[in-house]
Amino acid sequence: MSKSVCVIGAGCSGLAAVKNLLQAGVREVVCFERNDRVGGNWIYTAGASHSSVCETTHIISSKKMSEFLDFPMPDDYPDYPSHRQVLAYFEAYAQHFSLLPYIQFNTEVAQAEKLHDERWAITLSTGETRLFDYLFVANGHHSVPRMPELPGHFAGELLHAHDYKQNVPFAGKRVLVIGAGNSACDCAVEISRVAEFTAISIRRPQYIVPKFFMGKPTDTFNDTLNRLPRFLSNALRQLSLRIQVGDYRNYGLEQPDFPVTSAHPTLNSELLYRIRHGRVHPRRGIQAIDGYTVTFADGKHEVFDAIVAATGYKIAFPFFRKDFICYEDAVRIPLYLRMMHPEHPTLFFIGLAQPQGCIWPLSDVQSKLAANIVAGRAQVPANLIALANQEADEIAREFLHVPRHAVEVHFRPFFNKISRNIPANAPAWGADS
Repeated sequence: MSKSVCVIGAGCSGLAAVKNLLQAGVREVVCFERNDRVGGNWIYTAGASHSSVCETTHIISSKKMSEFLDFPMPDDYPDYPSHRQVLAYFEAYAQHFSLLPYIQFNTEVAQAEKLHDERWAITLSTGETRLFDYLFVANGHHSVPRMPELPGHFAGELLHAHDYKQNVPFAGKRVLVIGAGNSACDCAVEISRVAEFTAISIRRPQYIVPKFFMGKPTDTFNDTLNRLPRFLSNALRQLSLRIQVGDYRNYGLEQPDFPVTSAHPTLNSELLYRIRHGRVHPRRGIQAIDGYTVTFADGKHEVFDAIVAATGYKIAFPFFRKDFICYEDAVRIPLYLRMMHPEHPTLFFIGLAQPQGCIWPLSDVQSKLAANIVAGRAQVPANLIALANQEADEIAREFLHVPRHAVEVHFRPFFNKISRNIPANAPAWGADS
């Protein structure tokens, strides 16, 4: 008997899910997408929207380390494609594998409820409810901003990086960016091109890694190091950063006291340059805010017109009841392969990982495994509870114990771990598709 599958979201992970389901021979597939096109977070709009990409966004992983397994990016794409090129790539992927007939656009999933027989009742924004045997959740985890709890009231303009689209509104202003992740550094760099004064408040030490090393994308160098024993690869990573950057204290930043692989990397080749040219001014964490005046942990206080909080996102599933599954503030998430829930064998999370690399290939292999489970070629492990807890404990040991790293993974080891679970008889594209 054929199985029916609901896929939530037609971003990178949802597209990979639909493609791999078709490849596995599953035909009763419906993907619900709230937008009118594929691409998810990579659909750029100048105004406030679901998307968090801004006008100048480029990917932070190189194209060769980012592309789907059997759909390479065009040869004429640069090492780090723009959001427009990424969106065009996803659109080409959907066209090439004939995915569009399986996607229902302008349709949001309002509620997903598991029934007693492990099937799923999916209630749509149209009011319609449909039943499915399996649910693939691929709604991403960069759509619900996590705003910081500021110590005081700020009288100026306050926004999250999710709503930052271009630097024009900040021309001639004094702007403070909060955070040290990729979005924070991008915002600080772009705003500093037009603002009167730009500062970046960094609460904890963070590695800022240039995008190129020895003329090649940094992630390709790191991937090569994965062939070495971990103690040696980690030492070489630290050494390469020391050669490229030196001591972070030379830039007015704190020197991290943890291995570079223990936190999600911030890849940016311009921030340190802008700091040393006096265009971006590093600041410590915020101690107090009074009107337009911000006081930092070292006692320095300055006046700002605007604050951009690049403080991350909540892992949100608005279609689930809070008492069913809620990971918004979790620092430990027991999912095997970041996709299988011990209590819900017909539920798969696709793309719910934060790799030190790109999510697209991981979503691809996750989808391939899940699709072949649906097709009957593989089984959900019998000891799923133990495996999920073991993986959660490993993540807690490997990474800093904060919500940001609850789904953090090392790209290559994790990719290989998933791949080993894919059955040998999993069909290639064109075999059963």
